[in-house]
Amino acid sequence: MTVRRVALLTAGGFAPCLSSAVGGLIERYTELAPEIEIIAYQHGYHGLLTGNKIVIDDEVRKNAGILHRFGGSPIGNSRVKLTNAADCVKRGLVKEGENPLTVAAERLKADGVDVLHTIGGDDTNTTAADLAAYLEEHGYHLTVVGLPKTIDNDVIPIKQSLGAWTAAEEAADFAKNIIGEHRSGPRMLIVHEVMGRHCGWLTAASAASYRTWLDAQEWVPGIGLTKERWDIHAVFVPELALDIEAEAKRLRTVMDEVGNVNIFLSEGAGMNEIVAQLEAAGETVGRDPFGHVKLDTINPGAWFAKQFAELLGAEKTMVQKSGYYSRAAAANPEDLRLIKSMTDFAVESAFRGESGVVGHDEEDGDRLKAIAFPRIAGGKAFDVTVPWFGELLGEIGQQLVPAPPHS
Repeated sequence: MTVRRVALLTAGGFAPCLSSAVGGLIERYTELAPEIEIIAYQHGYHGLLTGNKIVIDDEVRKNAGILHRFGGSPIGNSRVKLTNAADCVKRGLVKEGENPLTVAAERLKADGVDVLHTIGGDDTNTTAADLAAYLEEHGYHLTVVGLPKTIDNDVIPIKQSLGAWTAAEEAADFAKNIIGEHRSGPRMLIVHEVMGRHCGWLTAASAASYRTWLDAQEWVPGIGLTKERWDIHAVFVPELALDIEAEAKRLRTVMDEVGNVNIFLSEGAGMNEIVAQLEAAGETVGRDPFGHVKLDTINPGAWFAKQFAELLGAEKTMVQKSGYYSRAAAANPEDLRLIKSMTDFAVESAFRGESGVVGHDEEDGDRLKAIAFPRIAGGKAFDVTVPWFGELLGEIGQQLVPAPPHS
């Protein structure tokens, strides 16, 4: 396949891989085919609709490696759903009566794009597939090669999403300082709220990373510096059944004996119950253009803290969220290696004219490949039966009870 012009975009929420993935793609194209022009649409599909783009010049190509040192996205993100025409009109991205898919496709044709690299979650990449299908129907071939970005690590059937390892490490680092607050008052309840709308992987991995650090520390019990006070006492994720009364009874004993309780909470845990409670009370629950509940408007951490505070006899309660601390971090060495392998493979796929989302396919022996777009979906559940998570819960005295399906 002849490739003359390549376009890049990043979309959706941030993850600790976007800057590095952009840098990796630029580096690989420059190494293999420096004559290929590279453009970047600013703020994802927002820039594609409005025509806001930049051309990657020689100076950027020469310094693309610097992007690996930073988090965030140098080319910008946004949440735009191309099949939600009303939202696109409201935001001034298209005119009344225009189909956003048509506008985006015509922009790609006008810009002479042969290959589109999308770096995002399932919504970002399946939207790109819709664009490619539309163009194919209208006689314009576009190769779309996506990269999986999500700190939740919940893209089906991809084994490991870019940025998730880093996000877990950063959330654990955040927790060190937050849990340090446990002596700021007697009978302290600390809730560390971790991102994860439908999947508890990030919360579980963050807890595991934190406890690895915990096990490496030295303690001075005589002055009150004890492992028990710094430990995690509960981990709540959407995939676990939660009996608040039973957990409160267990944690009340911890509060009485240790003097404080520290909880790691996935923001999606109990989400359906919270929404139902709010709507039953006549409140309107905000949703984004994709129909997702705006979790910051329902405040899961505060809801859980309120449920437990009275039951535990807490005198002081603190809720802290690590999401924005974690998701814009620079990729750690483990993620940098994964990003390098995936960006190199993405460029190879582009030259072959092979569309799909690059990832290790869990349904094909974890083989690295360009996975066909129809197989890509979000909301992959965290497998709470993996040994390392069961061991973690056992060590903190929490029962492993999987939630019923579709709960």
